[in-house]
Amino acid sequence: MRLAQLQYLEGTGWDAPFPGDLDGAATLVLAFGQRHTVDDGVLGELRAAFPVSVIIGCSSAGEVAHGQIVDQPLSVVVAAFERSALRCTSTLIDGVDDSYGAGARLAAALPSPGLRAVLIYASGVGVNGAALVNGLAEHLPPGTPVSGGLAGDGDRFDRTWVLADGLAMELGVTAVGLYGEGLEIGHGCDGGWQDFGPERTVTRADANVLHELDGKPALALYKDYLGELADQLPGSALLFPLSIRTVPDGRAVVRTILGIDEADQSMTFAGEIPMGATARLMRTNIDRLAMSAESAARQALGTIGDRARSTGHPVLAISVSCVGRRLVMGERTDEEVEAVTQGLPPGSVLAGFYSYGEISPQVGCAGGELHNQTMTVTVISEN
Repeated sequence: MRLAQLQYLEGTGWDAPFPGDLDGAATLVLAFGQRHTVDDGVLGELRAAFPVSVIIGCSSAGEVAHGQIVDQPLSVVVAAFERSALRCTSTLIDGVDDSYGAGARLAAALPSPGLRAVLIYASGVGVNGAALVNGLAEHLPPGTPVSGGLAGDGDRFDRTWVLADGLAMELGVTAVGLYGEGLEIGHGCDGGWQDFGPERTVTRADANVLHELDGKPALALYKDYLGELADQLPGSALLFPLSIRTVPDGRAVVRTILGIDEADQSMTFAGEIPMGATARLMRTNIDRLAMSAESAARQALGTIGDRARSTGHPVLAISVSCVGRRLVMGERTDEEVEAVTQGLPPGSVLAGFYSYGEISPQVGCAGGELHNQTMTVTVISEN
């Protein structure tokens, strides 16, 4: 596998020549950028430079490029595989209720023989991310790892885009299957958040829309906790996600608010909010977030990093972290990127973005799951 990295910078253009010799059917081009990029003609230049390659990606709430967090029109990583194959597919999402069906359609379009893993990027608004991932994972061969994320739009939650073969769509999802016996793929995820406050029961919910907690309007109750920050909703909700637990003493998932409905006093989340589940507020600090990023990278690298160092093969690392983590960490957000890069073998490249939802297998589990407020890392090597 050969790797290259370049950016389109505001006001100056591309920071390096296109590595045209890497274009090919087994070349993956990952592109993450700002929401206005679709209006700039930059994506057309990228398609012209890589006419044969698989080009996927999405809008972001910040990109990871050259070991730093940037807010530029487009950040690109090119991975040319030598003994592996790629298959790209995409679909539009016909409303939130079509999320599961969209995942199932993607799975049906990916041939099963030799499938090692799937990367997926989806619209960050107008989608039930948990249902989307379930639809995909339940129709793929059992245990197929799925990773990726939901597109971002800063803290605006307004307009996002997804790339399918280099073409942008606003309400859709794209996936690429990775095929090849020589592929080594690792995954890691960690949050660093902790529960606080009383437990409350979900007494009224519809898919990913939460209406009531303990029989009271959910939004009104949530605003009571936020205090002065309530005026900054939905952005301020990124600082205080919910912990959702469906089984007493069972594993909790973190859910972030994507939007609010003042008239209905409800909140829309990135993933399912089951009836009868237990909900608690969550909080964190900068040190815990940095430590969780290091943990995610360590999980993903596993023994792949050691083999890559001994053979001299580079590793492509893809980090997807939540915009809420960036808001909490502020100027220290680079610390979680540094925590991921410090363990990578020489010659490796880190790509990534800040999202509205992260997709990754849980530690010790196969398949994939939607996370919020989590650092996820996928590493890909070819031996």
